[in-house]
Amino acid sequence: MFVLAAGTFLMGTTEFMIAGLLPEMAADLGFSIPHTGLLITAFAVGMIVGSPLMAVATLRMPQRLTLTLALLVFAAGHVVVALSTTFAVALGARVVTALATGAFWSVAAVVATRAAGAANSSRALGAVIGGLTLANVIGVPIGSFAGQLTGWRGPFWALAILATVGATVIGRFIPHNTDATTPSIRSELTALRNGRLWLALTASAAIMGGVLATYSYITPILTDRTGIPSNLVPLVLVGFGAGALAGTTFGGRIGDRHPMTTTITGAIATAVILALFTTLAAQPVAAIALVALMGLAGFAVNPVLSAMAVQFAGNAPTLAAALSTSAFNVGIAAGSWVAGLALGTGLGLAGPSMVGALIALTTLVPLVALAVIARRRAHPDGSWAALTSRPKGATTARPNQPASRPAAQLEPAC
Repeated sequence: MFVLAAGTFLMGTTEFMIAGLLPEMAADLGFSIPHTGLLITAFAVGMIVGSPLMAVATLRMPQRLTLTLALLVFAAGHVVVALSTTFAVALGARVVTALATGAFWSVAAVVATRAAGAANSSRALGAVIGGLTLANVIGVPIGSFAGQLTGWRGPFWALAILATVGATVIGRFIPHNTDATTPSIRSELTALRNGRLWLALTASAAIMGGVLATYSYITPILTDRTGIPSNLVPLVLVGFGAGALAGTTFGGRIGDRHPMTTTITGAIATAVILALFTTLAAQPVAAIALVALMGLAGFAVNPVLSAMAVQFAGNAPTLAAALSTSAFNVGIAAGSWVAGLALGTGLGLAGPSMVGALIALTTLVPLVALAVIARRRAHPDGSWAALTSRPKGATTARPNQPASRPAAQLEPAC
């Protein structure tokens, strides 16, 4: 788990690092901040398209080989960005880097959940996603500091070197093959007919869209509206990352037992926090606290929704894991794009968080639908048994209690 988390740490750093480097990159490349923000959107679009495509393309490859090659391509993409002198080249390299990231995540999620077992899938994914959130605690602030000291290209060189080292480590410590079955593209595609899978993916997109709509433009908001000096912005980003890490850990631990309570509460809290940030961002103390709470509430939902997607796919989890990554990045791409448009309107710096609050609120629609399905399945405790399908005739027994009804009798109408 920790080896995989190290890989997601690098990928989380590159995805969110640009938020702390936007002013420097915009000045050097000769574009406005909203236009340069398309580098965030481009990475997200690459993940949206690339994750499922790479999952299918590498389905029959050894998992260890896929993870290693993904990190090497990731490193090459960062070298190209570091050497680029035009916005178009940097944009293209970001898309290629996103393809490698999608391949890595789709395989890493399957390796993690199978190693931990279904009963601990949220916790396992919480540990792997912990690398992503740790990137916000350490990687993004350090990248922002390094960008101020060495120029924005320095952090990209550093990530290229670390990814090359990571490929060596992955190749040594990840088992040659963690899946004894022969992967089937047909079974992977068949899993897409599960209605609950798409509800979980929709919720994933919405919650990430809400948070990243604001976070993508957090640096200009903090410097120009809140009045925080630019050299102190990385410290605020540490607060966001610490909140995200705590949220991922907390959500992963309780999500296996109470998935709907965790996700619905997290979505409501995220929308409220973003709405408060819209009105209180001009007050430094309130803004700093709300940035940390934004990470806490939003990222508590992530591991639970990812685990739902993998579990709903049954025996075909690879494409579901890839689609989960795509869903997150649909939200990131849409949220950052709409927030950039709002930034250029009369709303100004209040626009991104206002848009984010509205997007986060829409997360409740698919989550409530999943809760209704769970209720129909006659499991009011909200456990995983209420949310995941099992083979026909399978039963679940608890100590000193009779076995539950066969899953075939509990399958919801949708």
